[in-house]
Amino acid sequence: MPHEPPSRELRAQFDDIDIYLFDQLVRGRFDHRRRVLDAGCGSGRNLRYLLSRGYECYAADQDPQAVARVQHLARELGADLPASHVHVGGLDALPWPDGSMDAVIASAVLHFARDVDHAERMVMELGRVLAPGGLLFARLASTIGLESTLGPGGRRLRLPDGSDRFVVDEPLLMTWTARLGGQLADPIKTTVVQGLRAMTTWCVVTA
Repeated sequence: MPHEPPSRELRAQFDDIDIYLFDQLVRGRFDHRRRVLDAGCGSGRNLRYLLSRGYECYAADQDPQAVARVQHLARELGADLPASHVHVGGLDALPWPDGSMDAVIASAVLHFARDVDHAERMVMELGRVLAPGGLLFARLASTIGLESTLGPGGRRLRLPDGSDRFVVDEPLLMTWTARLGGQLADPIKTTVVQGLRAMTTWCVVTA
């Protein structure tokens, strides 16, 4: 019998997972962090594996249709995702108690902030729901590697790829790390996409 192509098998397990989040999984960062919030969950591409493995998952997104798709995914996988574990609304006002999450995923969502105050409210709210020793995994647009083109971070601007994003830089990320009372889990890493945009991976462990 012919085997499934590796790509199809991997997609069935992991969907279109953020490759940098996959790296955190492989490195054991989620082995003992079982309560996971996907903040800005979209259709649940970063939750399929976690839901299928019995993690206690939570999902938040401003788009009710996105949250509905995550609920459908959970039913499809036979996973438990109670109504109290989903939130339709902004990330700057979450319904869960302080310290209730072991990990928060914020993949490609913080750069939709309107301005630096909005971005900081979201970051601090994500930090609020993290338990001590919790992990914040974020991927977001930055000016790192494109400083000569874009200038400093901490503001919303139009990128060379035509998208409008709130962008960060290393000093801002380090300021947020300190305000969260945490420390970097990894050095800040940035992928520059052919001069069009820079996407930075920022991982913080709370104290």
